[in-house]
Amino acid sequence: MSSRKQFINQISGGALALASTAFLTKPLSDSFYEELNSFSGSAFDIAKDEDFWATVQQAFTVDRSLINLNNGGVSPSPEFVQAAMKKHLDFSNQAPVYNMWRILEPRREGVRQRIARMFGVDTEEIALTRNASESLQICQLGIDLKKGDEVLTTDQDYPRMITTFQQRERREGIKLNQFSIPVPAENDDEIVSLFEQNITPKTKLILMSHIVNISGQILPVKKVVQMARKKGIPVIVDGAHAFAHFTFKQEDLDCDYYTTSLHKWLFAPHGTGMLYVKKDKIKDLWPMMAAPETMDENIRKFEEIGTHPAANYLAIGEALTFHEGIGSDRKEARLKYLNDYWIDQLIDNDRVVLHTSRNPKYACAIATVELKGIAPNDLNAALWRDYRIITTPINHDQFKGIRVTPNVYTTLEELDRFVDALKDQLKS
Repeated sequence: MSSRKQFINQISGGALALASTAFLTKPLSDSFYEELNSFSGSAFDIAKDEDFWATVQQAFTVDRSLINLNNGGVSPSPEFVQAAMKKHLDFSNQAPVYNMWRILEPRREGVRQRIARMFGVDTEEIALTRNASESLQICQLGIDLKKGDEVLTTDQDYPRMITTFQQRERREGIKLNQFSIPVPAENDDEIVSLFEQNITPKTKLILMSHIVNISGQILPVKKVVQMARKKGIPVIVDGAHAFAHFTFKQEDLDCDYYTTSLHKWLFAPHGTGMLYVKKDKIKDLWPMMAAPETMDENIRKFEEIGTHPAANYLAIGEALTFHEGIGSDRKEARLKYLNDYWIDQLIDNDRVVLHTSRNPKYACAIATVELKGIAPNDLNAALWRDYRIITTPINHDQFKGIRVTPNVYTTLEELDRFVDALKDQLKS
């Protein structure tokens, strides 16, 4: 019978053998990247090159019996990413207490480094979370407020985040103030002025979206942050739909707190997110789950959530490689091209109302469209029932419609079918 020591040694030896073979293989095909690199031209040229995007589309395992135009909620991952996650998960389950905790968990640091590099910040300012909501609530609940303090945001911010502040209202006696912004909004100074006008002597915190989830409106984050900083008011930026959607870095925003989901536009495994906290702000931000005092200035205190999988987070690396292989500028150009492609075919109809800017500075792949005379929920249901098209109904006090979010795997033929479906609905 093997001794306990021999058993441990056998596990260690097997784990190291796997680490030196399976985990050093490349699940991404070299030929895939060679083919992408064989295309030349500007990002604008590549955006219209269907051969290039046909190659990208083949990386996905999406169901082509339906048309998924709700990538804003959560995107599918490429097969490369799925394979990487499964590989890590299979290895974890051989001996989780050793393989997952001792071998895989330390490799999160490589992913942290790559995300920090992509965002243009220090590695020690990036926490890996489960989604934008978790990242946002760390900030929303972790900044000290007292009874009577006010927080400010728009009435177009994400409902879960509004609910978070409303709970603090009920529990702690703070006050949530909300205001409206134009739809669409194409004047930076007007947006900054609206934020500033609604600040009171009691305003202690601002929440703003980088891109509004219900309309696709891109807001002037840097200008709002710098205005608020002069008044000593921190700004939490909800970037759930922005990261890897269009090109930017932290210096373009100048924010102290930034949050996002990585399972949207980066195509990372479902249930992965990122939180950026400027280094000198980490100490005074409380984590949602308790961390020891020794971690007060450690960005990893925001990752203290108990037992969690390593596979999801390590496969983010594969998603980053996929994103870099496409190229951020080419991806942004393609998403804007897809957005324009379907809008151009409908916009001249008097019954079609677009609630998203056509100016590329203020929008990318998210757009909300209204068909006059058809309720959003009815249109959304008809698109699924009769055409197997997935969209999202939007019912806001200021505007209504369906939110349409194609992605890099979306074909022009699918958008043509979507346009034809809307035209059918207008006729009927």
